[in-house]
Amino acid sequence: MHELSISLNTVDAVVEHATRQGFKRVTAVTLGIGTLSCIEPQALQTGFEFACRGTMVEGAMLGIDMISARAWCQSCQQSVTLAARGMCCPNCQGYQLVIETGEELMIKHIEVE
Repeated sequence: MHELSISLNTVDAVVEHATRQGFKRVTAVTLGIGTLSCIEPQALQTGFEFACRGTMVEGAMLGIDMISARAWCQSCQQSVTLAARGMCCPNCQGYQLVIETGEELMIKHIEVE
Protein backbone atom coordinates (compact mmCIF):
# COMPACT_ATOMS: atom_id res chain seq x y z
CA MET A 1 0.00 0.00 0.00
CA HIS A 2 2.01 2.97 -1.26
CA GLU A 3 -0.69 5.30 0.07
CA LEU A 4 0.70 4.81 3.59
CA SER A 5 4.18 5.99 2.61
CA ILE A 6 2.59 8.93 0.73
CA SER A 7 0.60 9.76 3.88
CA LEU A 8 3.68 9.57 6.10
CA ASN A 9 5.66 11.82 3.76
CA THR A 10 2.75 14.26 3.50
CA VAL A 11 2.37 14.54 7.27
CA ASP A 12 6.14 14.99 7.66
CA ALA A 13 6.10 17.83 5.10
CA VAL A 14 3.08 19.49 6.71
CA VAL A 15 4.59 19.28 10.21
CA GLU A 16 7.90 20.68 8.97
CA HIS A 17 6.22 23.60 7.22
CA ALA A 18 3.85 24.41 10.10
CA THR A 19 6.65 24.18 12.69
CA ARG A 20 8.93 26.42 10.66
CA GLN A 21 6.14 29.03 10.48
CA GLY A 22 5.54 28.82 14.25
CA PHE A 23 2.11 27.19 14.24
CA LYS A 24 1.00 24.80 16.99
CA ARG A 25 -1.73 22.76 15.28
CA VAL A 26 -2.85 21.81 11.80
CA THR A 27 -6.63 21.59 11.40
CA ALA A 28 -6.97 20.70 7.71
CA VAL A 29 -4.89 19.59 4.75
CA THR A 30 -6.03 19.62 1.13
CA LEU A 31 -4.23 17.50 -1.44
CA GLY A 32 -4.45 17.66 -5.22
CA ILE A 33 -4.36 14.18 -6.75
CA GLY A 34 -4.33 13.44 -10.47
CA THR A 35 -6.78 10.85 -11.76
CA LEU A 36 -3.87 9.02 -13.44
CA SER A 37 -1.69 8.95 -10.30
CA CYS A 38 -2.74 5.42 -9.23
CA ILE A 39 -3.53 6.71 -5.75
CA GLU A 40 -6.66 5.33 -4.08
CA PRO A 41 -8.31 8.21 -2.15
CA GLN A 42 -9.90 5.97 0.51
CA ALA A 43 -6.60 4.20 1.21
CA LEU A 44 -4.89 7.59 1.38
CA GLN A 45 -7.49 8.78 3.90
CA THR A 46 -6.84 5.73 6.09
CA GLY A 47 -3.08 6.17 5.82
CA PHE A 48 -3.38 9.87 6.63
CA GLU A 49 -5.31 9.17 9.84
CA PHE A 50 -2.62 6.69 10.89
CA ALA A 51 0.27 9.01 9.96
CA CYS A 52 -1.21 11.92 11.94
CA ARG A 53 -1.25 10.08 15.27
CA GLY A 54 0.88 11.82 17.87
CA THR A 55 1.66 14.82 15.64
CA MET A 56 0.35 18.37 15.43
CA VAL A 57 -1.76 17.15 12.48
CA GLU A 58 -3.75 14.63 14.57
CA GLY A 59 -7.47 15.23 14.10
CA ALA A 60 -6.99 17.35 10.97
CA MET A 61 -9.49 16.99 8.15
CA LEU A 62 -8.10 15.69 4.86
CA GLY A 63 -9.57 17.16 1.70
CA ILE A 64 -8.83 15.64 -1.68
CA ASP A 65 -9.23 17.57 -4.93
CA MET A 66 -9.10 15.24 -7.91
CA ILE A 67 -7.29 16.71 -10.92
CA SER A 68 -8.66 15.54 -14.24
CA ALA A 69 -6.36 14.06 -16.86
CA ARG A 70 -5.61 16.11 -19.94
CA ALA A 71 -3.29 15.23 -22.78
CA TRP A 72 -2.03 16.86 -25.96
CA CYS A 73 -2.78 14.75 -29.01
CA GLN A 74 0.10 15.01 -31.45
CA SER A 75 -2.04 13.53 -34.23
CA CYS A 76 -4.95 16.00 -34.22
CA GLN A 77 -3.11 18.82 -32.39
CA GLN A 78 -5.74 19.25 -29.66
CA SER A 79 -5.82 19.10 -25.88
CA VAL A 80 -8.20 16.33 -24.79
CA THR A 81 -9.62 14.96 -21.54
CA LEU A 82 -8.82 11.35 -20.68
CA ALA A 83 -10.86 9.10 -18.41
CA ALA A 84 -8.02 6.62 -17.84
CA ARG A 85 -4.43 5.82 -18.76
CA GLY A 86 -4.00 3.97 -22.05
CA MET A 87 -7.02 5.53 -23.73
CA CYS A 88 -6.87 6.78 -27.27
CA CYS A 89 -7.68 10.35 -28.30
CA PRO A 90 -11.45 10.80 -28.13
CA ASN A 91 -11.30 12.96 -31.28
CA CYS A 92 -9.09 11.03 -33.71
CA GLN A 93 -8.56 7.69 -31.88
CA GLY A 94 -4.79 8.24 -32.06
CA TYR A 95 -2.39 7.13 -29.35
CA GLN A 96 0.26 9.84 -29.68
CA LEU A 97 -0.72 11.55 -26.46
CA VAL A 98 1.48 13.64 -24.18
CA ILE A 99 0.07 13.85 -20.64
CA GLU A 100 -0.40 17.46 -19.49
CA THR A 101 -2.25 16.94 -16.19
CA GLY A 102 -3.56 14.07 -14.12
CA GLU A 103 -0.37 12.61 -12.62
CA GLU A 104 -0.01 15.22 -9.87
CA LEU A 105 0.23 14.75 -6.13
CA MET A 106 0.58 18.03 -4.26
CA ILE A 107 -0.22 19.69 -0.98
CA LYS A 108 -2.56 22.46 -2.05
CA HIS A 109 -3.67 23.95 1.24
CA ILE A 110 -2.91 23.76 4.95
CA GLU A 111 -5.12 25.27 7.68
CA VAL A 112 -3.42 25.98 10.99
CA GLU A 113 -3.98 27.46 14.44
